[in-house]
Amino acid sequence: MYKVLIIDDEISVCKLLSAYLEKKGFDTEATISGKQGLQRIRKQHFDVVLCDYRLGDFDGSTIYPEIKKISPDVVVIFITGYVNLQVAIDLVKKGVYQYLEKPLRPDELLDTINLALSSKAKGRDYPDNDQPVSREPDLIMGEDETSKELMKSLSLVGPTDYSVVIEGETGTGKESIAKLLHQNSKRSKGPFIPIDCGSLSREIGASELFGHEKGAFTGAISDKTGAFELAEGGTIFLDEIANLSPDIQVMLLRAIQERKVRKLGSVRLKEIDVRIIVATNENLIDKVKEGLFREDLYYRINEFNLKVPPLRQRPGDLALLVSQFMEKTGSELDKSFSGIDEEVNCLFKNYNWPGNIRELKNTLRRACLLTEDGGSISSAALPAALQIFDQDILSDSKPPIGLQGEEQLPTLDLKAQAHLAEAKHIRKVLFDVGFNKTKAAELLNIDRKTLYQKLKRFEEKA
Repeated sequence: MYKVLIIDDEISVCKLLSAYLEKKGFDTEATISGKQGLQRIRKQHFDVVLCDYRLGDFDGSTIYPEIKKISPDVVVIFITGYVNLQVAIDLVKKGVYQYLEKPLRPDELLDTINLALSSKAKGRDYPDNDQPVSREPDLIMGEDETSKELMKSLSLVGPTDYSVVIEGETGTGKESIAKLLHQNSKRSKGPFIPIDCGSLSREIGASELFGHEKGAFTGAISDKTGAFELAEGGTIFLDEIANLSPDIQVMLLRAIQERKVRKLGSVRLKEIDVRIIVATNENLIDKVKEGLFREDLYYRINEFNLKVPPLRQRPGDLALLVSQFMEKTGSELDKSFSGIDEEVNCLFKNYNWPGNIRELKNTLRRACLLTEDGGSISSAALPAALQIFDQDILSDSKPPIGLQGEEQLPTLDLKAQAHLAEAKHIRKVLFDVGFNKTKAAELLNIDRKTLYQKLKRFEEKA
């Protein structure tokens, strides 16, 4: 049985973590000060130390070397509610296994501890390249052929330093794929720095990516280290890269070509050693053809391409995903469930899942919260969008309104039939776009006002 020492100045956190980890088979001890924690480590062996970064008598940078001096082989994982990216990167470079943000996600904590212990038991700091790909908590691949092909590609490109373009719809787990690539590479001990390009305006984009010096522009009151420098020795992940402005694309291309970056306001170039992984939910080739994305940049970053299938193309994985998400949520809520009702099973198989894995996960988290301990997930615990979809499935399986027998025709006249068909089509489009009414109106070739009027009329006649 692995022994875990928890050091946190909040007694409630110590109790919660102890109870959760003991339930998962760990032997735990807890203390509320760094001094007491160091005394425990001197007296007995621990496999893992979970330590709050800000204690009353120590902080992470001062207690970590003391822990390693006493027990060089112990795995140290810091937890904190005050995330400082530069501090996190410095600690990881010094040997801290991981740095987790409060509030903790139990499944993420458990997976982090298990992965650390697995690597330690095999005498290595990162997974062997010839071993199966280690799994990201939010990325579950099963027996579906599309999943198997993706995992084969991950196993192939993960150990390399290739730049990778990950393509997939929103919610398919592109960032989890990027983390997997990082975890299964020789850079796994280095930092993984994710950047949401969709949130980078033209004004701050260059500063976020490459940094700036004090006085470089109005408001630059101090030096700033950019994401590329922060990712030194590790991986930088550029999510939604298609959103980068043209001038930032030029700067990014130059940085990739020269493997050097220049801070805003500086004349000095700094060499960088990073792996670049990007993701997009748009077709970059189409963006190139439209003149919205540089062709030379595309071919620089696209040394290997991974296409993440949407959930609707992974029917063989649905049951596994449902089971895994229910188990994880049950652990968080300290509940157990007998499964899902047959009606819900039918609904899940027929639903289009426009939000993909993220939508399924959120749906099950909500349903588990609303379901009693030991119960089965019913349609009543599902979000309104799925309940409406469920009603549509049931109505499709019934005979038309007014049809009393094989010889009798429906009583609905042509106008009523047209109204019914229109309502059904609009509902289907809404489901397909995740109830985004602006997008639905665009696909239906009507304005939003007209769509709202039609929806209101459908409700009145329902």
